[in-house]
Amino acid sequence: MAQKINEAHEHLAKAEKYLKTSFMKWKPDYDSAASEYAKAAVAFKNARQLEQARDAYLQEAEAHTSYRSYPPAALTEAFEQAGMMLKDMQRLPEAVQYIEKASVMYVENGTPDTAAMALDRAGKLIEPLDLAKAAHLYQQAAGVFENEERLRQAVELIGKASRLLVRQQKFDEAAESLQKEKNMYKEIENYPTCFKKTIAQVLVHLHRGDYVAAEKCVRESYSIPGFSGSEDCVAMEQLLQGYDDQDEELVSRVCTSPLLRYMDNDVSLPACICLLVLKGCCAHASIRGQSVNDLL
Repeated sequence: MAQKINEAHEHLAKAEKYLKTSFMKWKPDYDSAASEYAKAAVAFKNARQLEQARDAYLQEAEAHTSYRSYPPAALTEAFEQAGMMLKDMQRLPEAVQYIEKASVMYVENGTPDTAAMALDRAGKLIEPLDLAKAAHLYQQAAGVFENEERLRQAVELIGKASRLLVRQQKFDEAAESLQKEKNMYKEIENYPTCFKKTIAQVLVHLHRGDYVAAEKCVRESYSIPGFSGSEDCVAMEQLLQGYDDQDEELVSRVCTSPLLRYMDNDVSLPACICLLVLKGCCAHASIRGQSVNDLL
């Protein structure tokens, strides 16, 4: 470890030497300095001196920026590597800032796929700490893929954002996100998943107390091939009927059916329970052996 640290400091000294000017050397050699800073960063990283590695990566980035003909890919990678050092130091909000900065540069440099993947990684990093920030990062990544007409990758990330919006009880935003998901799945002709997104939409709208919007979702889904008469369609028609009639037994039967119980819990189970509580239909119901209050 001591050898690596000494090696890193040697590279830093060389970098500083390249940046010095003299009577015979009027301009700093930013390109060579950046190369030495990069080598120093790797040596510090291998010695587990993460903060010093981060500083060296940022010095590399600064040298690249000062160099008129700097290589964009090298600058971008330097910022992302600085973010990775902060990640390893468990300074996640700071790490995400650098990864976001790198992602913008990836787009500007013509590598949008790399940008989207970086944003996805940043979302995963920050999700345990900040659901709102993670949802925003997933939406950004989805937008990059969507601009590249890569809808399969985009819709997966929109789905991540939808689930986090539900977990935050941002149901208005969740409803919009789910609609966007469904439109994308319809465009790529993944109709069975469209059915599931319709169920999620209905549950979210009913949780919001918007019966009209929930009914509209089902009605519009009749145009999706295979939806009309499907198990999903029948269940939603029954749920809407039970909700409108305040039929506790019917609503409870639909909400506790395998079709809904084994969906993504972020969308189905909490929304169903809240629906039942709000309607006063099932204040003491038990789902999966737990009381409603326990699950809430």
